[in-house]
Amino acid sequence: QLAESGGGLVQTGESLRLSCVASGSTSSINAMGWYRQAPGKQREFVATINTLASGDRTIYADSVKGRFTISRDDGRNTAYLEMNNLKPEDTAVYYCKTVLGDPWGNEYDYWGQGTQVTVSS
Repeated sequence: QLAESGGGLVQTGESLRLSCVASGSTSSINAMGWYRQAPGKQREFVATINTLASGDRTIYADSVKGRFTISRDDGRNTAYLEMNNLKPEDTAVYYCKTVLGDPWGNEYDYWGQGTQVTVSS
């Protein structure tokens, strides 16, 4: 299960920090990421942090590079999305996605319920 929090209403230029807590089989998390969906638009990728043998790898959408930072805690079951210099176009419902892997190489996606972020101009 995933539980997101941290959304809210802010003004342009302000910051928010989203959290996503994973419960259950967190030892097999291959990736944790954030997506968002604005009204009338398709869900889009925001950022992901992938667990690799060589270490974590972060990937960002071009629209948020330099403003958003994704991270995971030392316990590995919580992902954060630090959002700075927010713009009205960042307004959306933000969803957390976790990718779990099994010993046979299969991967399974799990989604949270979403948290609303609204940026006023």
